[in-house]
Amino acid sequence: MNTINKNDFHQLVEAHKDRVYNICYKFLRQQEDAEDAAQEVFMEIYRSLSDFRGNARLSTWIHRIAVSKSLDVIRKRKRKKRLGSVKQLLGLDDLYSDPQLPEQLQPDQVIEENERRSLLYKTIEKLTKNQKKALILTQLEGFSYQETAEIMDSSVSSVESLVFRGKKNLKKKLTKEFNKLL
Repeated sequence: MNTINKNDFHQLVEAHKDRVYNICYKFLRQQEDAEDAAQEVFMEIYRSLSDFRGNARLSTWIHRIAVSKSLDVIRKRKRKKRLGSVKQLLGLDDLYSDPQLPEQLQPDQVIEENERRSLLYKTIEKLTKNQKKALILTQLEGFSYQETAEIMDSSVSSVESLVFRGKKNLKKKLTKEFNKLL
């Protein structure tokens, strides 16, 4: 693909915007950051479309860019954190809350569920970068191991191993965290 007209690009954005946003949100856990990252993804796609060689499916290439942009935002956060603006940037209470809880839950159940999710996402953050990527893509985003391997530019067996080790490490870390609470 060398060039793309406005209408074709609009169709490409419409076809992929929800999945791109969801990928960014799963990594970033903040709506604004996910929206900004998704916009960056499509700007990158527009700039780089002529570089797309067709070695992978277009959707895989787009998802790989979404993961990459999300990780860029996380790296920027960490840099800023080291510079001392942690509270302002992270707002840890809001970072991991997920607003889409079922309405039939009682207020105390909502609080408990938010605490569980917060602990889960904070613990996922402690995994290695590749374990985190593999778990988010396969377990939270629902990509197959094959799709995840393509997005991560890796082999299926490598993704399977990352998911296995990631789950094992996550379980170990969560058990440790729960034991602290008891």
